[in-house]
Amino acid sequence: MRDYSKVGPQFWIGPTGKKLRAAGMEAQIVAMYLLTSPHANMLGLYYCPVMFIAHETGLGLEGASKGLQRAIEADFCQYDEASEVVWVMEMASYQVGEALKANDLRVKGVQNEYASLPENPYLARFYEKYSEAFCMSSCRGNNSPFEAPLKPLQSQEQEQEKEQKQEQKDKGAVAPAPSVPGTDGQSSPADPGNADGSGSADPAAADGGKGADKLPRALGVRELVAEGVDRQHAEDWLKVRSAKRAPLTSTAWDDVKAEAVKAGITPADAVKVSATNSWQGFKATWYAKLGQEGSAARGPAANGTHGNFTQRNYGQGGAL
Repeated sequence: MRDYSKVGPQFWIGPTGKKLRAAGMEAQIVAMYLLTSPHANMLGLYYCPVMFIAHETGLGLEGASKGLQRAIEADFCQYDEASEVVWVMEMASYQVGEALKANDLRVKGVQNEYASLPENPYLARFYEKYSEAFCMSSCRGNNSPFEAPLKPLQSQEQEQEKEQKQEQKDKGAVAPAPSVPGTDGQSSPADPGNADGSGSADPAAADGGKGADKLPRALGVRELVAEGVDRQHAEDWLKVRSAKRAPLTSTAWDDVKAEAVKAGITPADAVKVSATNSWQGFKATWYAKLGQEGSAARGPAANGTHGNFTQRNYGQGGAL
């Protein structure tokens, strides 16, 4: 979540601001929310279900939908219902700047934020609009001539390679198993592209993209929160999966829950551990190894222990 966002006076008196005012109170409230939303990023291109707008503005679903539609008609933003992604077209120029020099540290930040976005129809158009101003190096989006193929990292864990090969055999995947750098600079348990039941890192790659329209609908933050996952942990984990081109399917989520049971923790804690360690999926064996290595990124421990301290009932005179 950002600490702050920039909203200029032109929001009220500029041409678009006047259109919003004419469109009604709901349009102004939704527009201001989209600029300052806790889910927003500096690009103005982010995942934002209408339910979020309805709840956090107090407009209700009907008022939020009405305000969003009128904000679209005022040329303030665009919204894709399928991916639930909103694009406030001019937001990046206010939040980032009109133009950046190539050695500006924000250039890398913009590219990284862009790379972490979920798939949506606005990726290529955003690149067209801002690539020169922000010195962007690669474009995403369907049929993009600028998009370079992903290069998987080489595996450093023989045990994980064997596990990945077995998963590939069971599920018919073809992607090699990448390893994920740990928080201490060493190799964490490898995070196979399909070890969590999500298939290859790019599900459409196995058949040349022909079956892309047959892929199951990916789960989002809303579905994870409904199952008890902390919203921030859900957002962070889904960003990790998005960066690895691995949408969270129902099958993948069921596998994660099954592994959480094996590890003796809740699915919510499994998501927290995976997000903290930048794991695409979750395996009980990874969690066990994490505990053996004494990683600082350890998730909630099982059997009533937390950080090597036994949980005691002090209200009943437990021994110190």
